[in-house]
Amino acid sequence: MLRILLLGKNGQLGWELHRALLTLGEVRAYDSPEIDLTKDHFIATIRSYRPQLIVNAAAYTAVDRAESEAEAATAINTRAPGILAEEAAKLGAALIHYSTDYVFDGAKGSDYIETDAPNPLSAYGRSKLGGERAIQKVGGIYLILRTSWVYSTRRDSFVTKVLQWARQQTTLRVAADQVSNPTWARSLAEASAQILAKAGADTSAWLGERSGVYHLAGSGRASRLEWAEAILRLDPRKEEQIVKEIQPAQSAEFRTPAVRPLHSALNCDKFVHTFDLQLPDWREALKLALESP
Repeated sequence: MLRILLLGKNGQLGWELHRALLTLGEVRAYDSPEIDLTKDHFIATIRSYRPQLIVNAAAYTAVDRAESEAEAATAINTRAPGILAEEAAKLGAALIHYSTDYVFDGAKGSDYIETDAPNPLSAYGRSKLGGERAIQKVGGIYLILRTSWVYSTRRDSFVTKVLQWARQQTTLRVAADQVSNPTWARSLAEASAQILAKAGADTSAWLGERSGVYHLAGSGRASRLEWAEAILRLDPRKEEQIVKEIQPAQSAEFRTPAVRPLHSALNCDKFVHTFDLQLPDWREALKLALESP
């Protein structure tokens, strides 16, 4: 039976991963404060369990706060993934790690492929790129899955915020110039589990032949405005909305500590061709997410 160590079990993605991975083996799942990735104590947990697969869904994700807490973001998003890669390599285990579209600056003007040069605009993006590079420096057996605009309905996300705003305000202003791929955490977790199901009994060897960086996000792209419009349209409790109008805005109108890339949509063709898997269209996934418990 495959021994799986999951980190970040309480996050949007981690919660869904915990459910999805249980069918594939023995899962030991942790989150803060059980394991503190800013300290080295978590290394002992890895060594005592000796997992065959480490799945790292833990991350410092407070994009704006990272501007003033860069040290904490770097510890969790850069240093810890490097340590996980080192420990995985010592065990001959595989590592699956999740990264972000925010490693790009959005200046390309079209969807990013894996070989495009990263140029993060924020402390968060720099810390996540640092994690990618730390893993790549160690080598070993790893999948770095860059994703974008991850959401769920059971934790705070853009989707839950839009639903909340629609019940509190008659007019919403949403950025029309930020474009990426909305990605439902559940579909991302299920695709991750499907990769492992394809790997079969010899997970490390199979993944070792496919090690690298991949883009994995909801199919299609949307602006924040288009996404918000779809959320309101698909809201299963639309009668609770008081919003009357949703207006396009420019990102520059919203002063935030962190600068966000404008067009950070990800081209996922490499993942599709390698694993013969594809996430559903973002609209279909959103409909399912809003209807799901």
